[in-house]
Amino acid sequence: MSTKTYFNPEDLAKFGSISEFQEPMGRKFFAYYNEVMKEGALTEREKALIALAIAHAFSCPYCIDAYSTTCLEKGADEQQMMEAVHVAAAMKAGISLVASTQMMNHVKKVSM
Repeated sequence: MSTKTYFNPEDLAKFGSISEFQEPMGRKFFAYYNEVMKEGALTEREKALIALAIAHAFSCPYCIDAYSTTCLEKGADEQQMMEAVHVAAAMKAGISLVASTQMMNHVKKVSM
């Protein structure tokens, strides 16, 4: 029994065609993206690990596939990749919990 999902791994190869409906903006995006992902103060490997963590935080299957491959190509190992994912998970949990201070402040204000 096959399961249909919205995610189609074959679509990842079509990413370059996003300029089709809006060429000037697509061109500008790719120029920016390519410049950002070049080696700078951070290595390409470090940037790939950051991108992999963000891909997991946003649950983007296309990005997870792409950056899993990129991380391996840039020399990251499985342990480093999983650690990056754990950093993203810890950040998401912490962000949710620190936002609870707003709820706590509001509850204290309206309860008194």
